[in-house]
Amino acid sequence: MIPAEPRGQDQWRELARQALARLLRGYGSAQFDLCEDAVQEALLQAYQQWPTRYPDDPLGWLIATARRRYADRARGDSRRRDRETRAALLGPRVAPETVYQDDSLLVLQLCCHPDLPRSGQVPLTLRAVAGLTTAQIANVYQVPERTIAQRITRAKRRLGELSRPLPPPRHAGERVTAVLDVLYVMFAEAHHTTVGAPPRDADLAVEAIHLTRLLRRGVPASTEVTGLLALMLLTEARHPARVGPNGRLTSLDEQDRTLWDQELISEGIQLVEQATPGAEPGPYLLQACIAALHAEAPDIASTDWYEILTLYRLLEIVTGHQNPTIALNRIVAQSMVDGADVALAQIDALEAAHPGLPRINAVRAHILEQAGRPDDAVKAYRRAIAATVNLAEQHHLRHRIRRMSDARAAGTE
Repeated sequence: MIPAEPRGQDQWRELARQALARLLRGYGSAQFDLCEDAVQEALLQAYQQWPTRYPDDPLGWLIATARRRYADRARGDSRRRDRETRAALLGPRVAPETVYQDDSLLVLQLCCHPDLPRSGQVPLTLRAVAGLTTAQIANVYQVPERTIAQRITRAKRRLGELSRPLPPPRHAGERVTAVLDVLYVMFAEAHHTTVGAPPRDADLAVEAIHLTRLLRRGVPASTEVTGLLALMLLTEARHPARVGPNGRLTSLDEQDRTLWDQELISEGIQLVEQATPGAEPGPYLLQACIAALHAEAPDIASTDWYEILTLYRLLEIVTGHQNPTIALNRIVAQSMVDGADVALAQIDALEAAHPGLPRINAVRAHILEQAGRPDDAVKAYRRAIAATVNLAEQHHLRHRIRRMSDARAAGTE
């Protein structure tokens, strides 16, 4: 249900997504670009008018305004096709037994339509549904902003080129793999923002968890959907200790674990236990298992690093050794099992294969610090600071340098 008055970006995103879904129901996917533009113009008008004249039905107001904007744009578009043909996209051909809590999953599934190239599915959805900027999406994928803009443009153009009506999603589980990828990237960006000052986007995190809960209600038997929800909850549970009152990030080894949200941990672990018996290990369930091991450990030293390393190795196999970020996380676990020298050698190999990999210097610096090599650690931390555009991450890395300097000064007194 839409709140009486939008407070926070997550509620504005919800209004925008619902309005976009309503327009797509009426006008069809081939008019995705026009529908999205119309909703954005309606949102701008809402920002301007609502502070002094708030409507009784904000969603109804936004939909009506967006429809007027759409009509204005469509009348001037000489290439506009027959709206009657496209009206069936999300409407009458949806199976009658399908029950949606709202239109959120429908918009997700539309953007993840198989007629769109995979390179365009996820960026388009992140832009239209999650409200991420092109710059944020580009930073997530570590590609130039122009590349992401081109992928989104091509995806929209492809929707407009399809002359036949696109079959709507018949049930909540259709296109679930692509939808999971979108939700995972949404939460990853929320948990560790890639641009700007805040260390996390709390509204986006809430939104990603909400959408994943919706998806799980639609496909409760999917172990990967359950795994992703568990992963989100277990990660979110650590937030109170991860970000201090001054906004400074705190590493796992420094966190006060008594601040972890035990209710979220309990729910997350319960989901993992429900999903794992007899399940084929998928990437999200495996990551949830790793998060559960961290959540159950009272401290770093008591963590079952052997099991975590085994799970990361299995995760690499399941993903085809194609994700260097997984490899980097596996190396962190390996440093706890096999020592710093083994881990550093593997970091060198990973960097040679993936130059400019995000976080690689931060991980190298942490391992060097743990190995008692402060001079080398400081150099790596400085390289990591230069490589990140997140101000909170920069402050955290500088804090690690200061902490080592203070420790060395205290040792010479």
